[in-house]
Amino acid sequence: MLYSKIGKPLFFRMDPEKAHHLVIDGLSTAGKIPGIPSLTRGMYGVAECKELAVDLFGLHFPNPIGLAAGLDKNAKAVDMFANIGLGFAEVGTVTPKGQAGNELPRLFRLPPDEALINRMGFNNEGADAMVERLAAGKKRSIPVAVNIGKNKVTPNELAHEDYRACLQKLYKYGDFFVVNISSPNTPDLRALQHGDELRLLLRTVMEEMNAQSGIHGGARKPVLVKIAPDMTDEQLGYTVDTIAQSGVSGIIATNTTLSREGLTHSSAGEMGGLSGKPLKERTTEVIRAVYRQTGGKLPIIGSGGIFSADDAYDKIRAGASLVEIYTALIYKGPELLREMAQGLKERLRRDGLRHITEAIGADHRK
Repeated sequence: MLYSKIGKPLFFRMDPEKAHHLVIDGLSTAGKIPGIPSLTRGMYGVAECKELAVDLFGLHFPNPIGLAAGLDKNAKAVDMFANIGLGFAEVGTVTPKGQAGNELPRLFRLPPDEALINRMGFNNEGADAMVERLAAGKKRSIPVAVNIGKNKVTPNELAHEDYRACLQKLYKYGDFFVVNISSPNTPDLRALQHGDELRLLLRTVMEEMNAQSGIHGGARKPVLVKIAPDMTDEQLGYTVDTIAQSGVSGIIATNTTLSREGLTHSSAGEMGGLSGKPLKERTTEVIRAVYRQTGGKLPIIGSGGIFSADDAYDKIRAGASLVEIYTALIYKGPELLREMAQGLKERLRRDGLRHITEAIGADHRK
């Protein structure tokens, strides 16, 4: 209620990117003020319950609803995400060297469509800055994923070295990692989703994950691959097969889309990746296809168009083990997380299920 009555009207009168930075910087500052984190937990926190807690990748997720990459590109507000009710958080995309990203304006709201278009271009302060922030953070109560990418100036034939460099610097500080090869806003990046380029990239990533595990000890940390929603069925099949053969831990489905089908807002023609409600059906289709192709043996994190408990539950039943939100937080605020957690519990009871993991892939068992 506080967000919808006060926060959203204020933010939506501002330039979208300025509002974005205000929120992240505000959360970062608030996390350092005594009493504010506990007050935030009281207002927005989601109490852990056994029905929704998920153990996956050797990690414990207090609930299956996480933050997608892109909101906190530089890991400024990690310590506050658990306080607003998230079960995990993905930070980044981070590149080896800091870069400014694309020219302004590059972020657009489409309120009638409950969507965003962005062409940010991996703007971030670089891996060293993220290391400094994650190293200085408090003990985490939720898992944090680090989403890694390549610098714009790095040619595709050398892209694998950028991903290696990110892992070398950040392996110690992330709980798991996400290889981003599907942003539409870095030239030719999506070409890395196919054929020999994908095989070389994933082979390099897995070699480096193994090397870092040997250096730091313990089991090798999980690494997932984030894919685009815009592939043909044939392309998706080949890509998923290559990912499955590489030995990575899972897939995130999906990134933003280049499609503009069904949009009504005047900004629909802006270049960039579309996120939000218009992506809902396509991402669920991709999740269903990936689950079916892998026999449910390769965990999936569902991302795209999740605005309600029904949306999240549909993706879980289609095959997602966890889900992520981003655009919904812009439109509905942190109150959404409690609503979604309560709604998921109600849907489990409706379907006679005792735990959220029993719903994973349930649509395939009808």
